[in-house]
Amino acid sequence: MPHSVELVDRHSRPSYEEEYDSSSSSESVNLSRFQSRRSHFLRPPSLPSGHSSVASSATSTPVPSRSGSPLPQFLVNSRPLLSTTSDTDSEPAVLLRNRNPWRQERRSWWQLSRRSKRRDGRTWRFAKRWAKRIVRHPLFPRQPITIVLSLILFSLFAIFLTLLLMYVLNPDKDPLPWRAYCSMPYMNSPPDSNNPSLYHDPYRNYSIEMETPPFPHDELDTLPPVGLFVGVFSTDSSFERRALVRSTWASHPRSREGAGAGDDGIGTSRTIVRFILGQPRKDWERRIELEMEEYNDIIILPVAEKMNAGKSHTYFSWASINAWVPPVYVKASIPPPLFSYSNDSKLPPPLASHDSSHAWEDISSAQPQPWVRPDFVIKVDDDAFVMLAELEARLRLEMHAKPPRDASSPHYSYRRRSEATTGHSSGALRHNNGSFRKLFNVQPMAKFSSFQEQDPLIYWGYMVTNRLHRFMAGELYALSWSLVDWVARDPSVKDLTRGAEDKQTSKWMKMHPQAEKIRWVSERCWIYDHPRAGTVYSHGFLFPSEVRRVRKQMSSALKRLLHASASMSPSSSSSSWNSESSPLPSSDTEQVDPEELLIPYGRTPASWAQSTVSTFHARYTPPVADLSTPESIEALVEGSEMSLLRSDSSSSLSEAFTRHPVSRAWVNREGRNKRYEGKRVGGTIVVHFIKQNTWFLETALALLEGKDYSEKESQLDIDDADGDEFPDIYTGQRTIGSPDRPFLTSAESGQDGLR
Repeated sequence: MPHSVELVDRHSRPSYEEEYDSSSSSESVNLSRFQSRRSHFLRPPSLPSGHSSVASSATSTPVPSRSGSPLPQFLVNSRPLLSTTSDTDSEPAVLLRNRNPWRQERRSWWQLSRRSKRRDGRTWRFAKRWAKRIVRHPLFPRQPITIVLSLILFSLFAIFLTLLLMYVLNPDKDPLPWRAYCSMPYMNSPPDSNNPSLYHDPYRNYSIEMETPPFPHDELDTLPPVGLFVGVFSTDSSFERRALVRSTWASHPRSREGAGAGDDGIGTSRTIVRFILGQPRKDWERRIELEMEEYNDIIILPVAEKMNAGKSHTYFSWASINAWVPPVYVKASIPPPLFSYSNDSKLPPPLASHDSSHAWEDISSAQPQPWVRPDFVIKVDDDAFVMLAELEARLRLEMHAKPPRDASSPHYSYRRRSEATTGHSSGALRHNNGSFRKLFNVQPMAKFSSFQEQDPLIYWGYMVTNRLHRFMAGELYALSWSLVDWVARDPSVKDLTRGAEDKQTSKWMKMHPQAEKIRWVSERCWIYDHPRAGTVYSHGFLFPSEVRRVRKQMSSALKRLLHASASMSPSSSSSSWNSESSPLPSSDTEQVDPEELLIPYGRTPASWAQSTVSTFHARYTPPVADLSTPESIEALVEGSEMSLLRSDSSSSLSEAFTRHPVSRAWVNREGRNKRYEGKRVGGTIVVHFIKQNTWFLETALALLEGKDYSEKESQLDIDDADGDEFPDIYTGQRTIGSPDRPFLTSAESGQDGLR
């Protein structure tokens, strides 16, 4: 019986040590001792005569003294093959009797229990029973034609259901009121809509009492530039787009220096642009390697190139170790503030061709200065067009500004423009959201802990705020260095790296131990989509001169609606509104309930989203056919006279008559100096959703090219210098005319065209 083998007493088991010879006297004694008690139950077979014994020599190889076990082969005895006398004598026989037999081992995890098998069988029988009922139903298709029709109907239903869900879940159903965004002061948007005590809801910031502060600030050029590390997310196959970025906004003087005479690139002397790629495919490895060797501006992250696979977190983790920017080359009148990372430095790395000219001059010197940590790490999509000087100017003011003292109130302390006191002596900066913030005054001998407390916590970008989400849009957003360092080090953040990465970043900010101190700064006016995109964020190329006209129109409309609403229901107005917050009114032709504007995410007038170039969910068509390349670019500028032209396809007018308004609109166009109102910065920061290289080149021509003064403006300057050479000419809008009548008003030109 097998059980008799298991229950044999320990002392009755055969001893294997006696099969070996030994010269030791002690061992011989032990062998003789075991021989007296040797069990003959499993005695090995005796050797035939004429053969030497296995145990005759110590040098002989031992042979197992028992036959193979009849038990299964995976059951291996855990006891050693050779046991000593002490082990055999000291171990009680009770332990062997308490061992569980191999037949009683526990059920493995992959084996289903009887209860699970019964439950699965019951489910399978239930599904099979209902499937038979459906198939046997009289209306179930059985003929080929009915089967095909049923599949078609099912496909149509699936498509309809998918489109319905996409429409219901899509928060962007109406164009956004960009005119209101450009007219009203900006507010920091809350990270948590359920906690209104921290921040103010961005949809309730419409106020007639507040005016958008002018930009740029008077003290902008007195502040030292900030260090920006701009990472452009790209893929291995996007070689053409990287080439366009290198030759346009990454290196163009008007992108790095600004409009007009510029600042000689001082503002962007600390701005570095690099392309961020995941692991390239095998077919593209050689090309990417050559491109890296040629341009020195590509970074390969140890992550697969997939959508929402954690590339953003890997980028910020890489930047926390390897991101460096040039130091301050030109000293400003105000010294740079000291932070916890101000003393970190490293030798300058190899430069790219589109890096700052100041960096190239410094690295060519005998003693190049070491590079330092960036103040901001920026994530940019490769379908975005960035004006570097505009971006640096906004972040420079944000870096050198302090948040309000009372951040717990729902309203930030705003002041009217008439009450504003600016100037270097006051030491105040007017922030782009309308509040006054003082400059950092860090003492040179301050402790490191005080530096760390003064590190700015800034989350900057285009705030997307709707019923479902609240985050900075992914075309461009910036994190201050302290936030980047925390994102890379915090272990809880690593669990939130998968999924929609831009939305995940906002979750990281809410998890920060000082989340209530993070400034969520939203820029909604100067970040928009390409005019041809047709999205809710799309409108024409925007310049400061057009924004000034938009603000003037919105201001007059605000006053009209405020008076109308006060006359209709003064009690409700006084109870719902206060003197500091009033809703934006609409135009005279629209009837909008003022109370609805106070509701978060309420309906806004359509005129607030009106564009002279783009139409929501409509394909862009030029206003007039057969426009030249410069004229077609002018037609994409918001508010330009060229964008206001509309051709009549049913008209039988001659081509010469059709070209007359086009020529007049081209002559009346604004030069870059007038569009920027004589300032260096203050215009478009980012143009997004550039899905075609043609659109990218259109954006480059609109924002980077063009003369500072048009032919008409240059001629007017000459006329002003000549004095009263034409004293009787109308001072209105003029255009070039015939030689005998060199200047004509727009009305006179129209009359000549009708003749």
